[in-house]
Amino acid sequence: MTKVCIIGAGCSGITTAKRLAEHDIDYDQFELSDDVGGNWYFRNPNGRSAVYESLHIDTSKTRLQFEEFPVPEEWPDFPSHRLMHDYFRAYVEHFGLRDRIEFGVGVDSAVRRPDGGWDVTLSTGETRSYTDLAVANGHHWKPRLPAWTVDPDFDGVVLHSHAYVSPFEPVEIRGKTVIVVGMGNSAMDIASELSSPWMAEKLYVSARRGVWVLPKYRNGQPADKVMAPPDIPKDVALAASRELIRGLVGNMSDYGLPEPDHEPLAAHPSVSADFLTKAGSGDIHMLPEIASLSGRTVTLVDGSTVEADVVICATGYEMSFPFFSPDDVELHPDSDHRYPLFKRMIKPGVDHLFFMGLAQSSPTIVNLAEQQSKLLVAILTGSYVLPPVEEQERIMRADEAFHLDQYYAAPRHTIQIDFGRYCVDLLEEIEAGEARAGAGAVRVE
Repeated sequence: MTKVCIIGAGCSGITTAKRLAEHDIDYDQFELSDDVGGNWYFRNPNGRSAVYESLHIDTSKTRLQFEEFPVPEEWPDFPSHRLMHDYFRAYVEHFGLRDRIEFGVGVDSAVRRPDGGWDVTLSTGETRSYTDLAVANGHHWKPRLPAWTVDPDFDGVVLHSHAYVSPFEPVEIRGKTVIVVGMGNSAMDIASELSSPWMAEKLYVSARRGVWVLPKYRNGQPADKVMAPPDIPKDVALAASRELIRGLVGNMSDYGLPEPDHEPLAAHPSVSADFLTKAGSGDIHMLPEIASLSGRTVTLVDGSTVEADVVICATGYEMSFPFFSPDDVELHPDSDHRYPLFKRMIKPGVDHLFFMGLAQSSPTIVNLAEQQSKLLVAILTGSYVLPPVEEQERIMRADEAFHLDQYYAAPRHTIQIDFGRYCVDLLEEIEAGEARAGAGAVRVE
């Protein structure tokens, strides 16, 4: 009898549970925290939420909503983290999922059995056995820090953006000289918030390269609402989008920012309604990459120095699966932060293991696992059959090339996908697997 273990009750875990429940597939779901919401649970007691007090999602509401549970019409275009958390709570209540979640229970280890199932040891000390494992533990909870943060001889405060809550917590920012490291979405939000003249005495942003800063709105509409549909060839859509972005924002140097060394959309989009204005108004000052810290002195790679009181590293996150044995090397990302998966869900040759929501999805990750769960239940019910392992690997390599070729090489881009095109491809693969099942193929074990 199939029984699935779901790790996590964030947006990916709860929509996976909903799909299993409606297909009468038995499961247990474990959540380390005391509520659903994962990364969108502000002050989550499990310590794994990256939400800061002023955060609004940079994906518009119609792009992030679940298929069978639309967001309220009265919502603003870009909801706050509080609305997002309330939405996930309402989803769980609407579909009757809460009583199936075991809160305050973590997964300490998940070990493959010789028969292909999993022995899962919980934080309570109990071990349970499952036929299948659905990993939905998120990938924005283990901060990645620059090498110069290791034992710095620095008299100020160094923290990752994961620990940032507000201009007053965990450190008082008023009157301080602050350096925000990075030019991703969190970096731009935090830098914009702290750069007001009544807040930080001086606000620097340090970056190894320039980026294209995209607006949230285009002609009065959320910019992601007018993205090219997936039926337009990718190269055509990409060329048109790049031309449009250049026309919308002009040269980054016009705002006092470094010019990017790459084309628009060759990096995961950095979206901000405020950053360009703040930079152009002289509230944000740019610095090159940091080389080292000493006392209150920050030395940059070009040899110049500045003094600083606080350094906030918005330098991303590492994928991590601490419940897998370190000796089971193939279940962990490689040294380049790569973790290739068939349809971003399945490690070829590793049976009964599924990763839900493990992608850097543009424009949104919120409803990614909702789409992936369609493939999951098709496999579990036997209506879909996987291709042979060698074919999975071939398809996986082709998919990676298709989704990643527009991006420059960096750890942040190893799991990047285009959501719309991914979903079209996923449905096509489900149809292909159903045809294999109908032709009498056997589930690959």
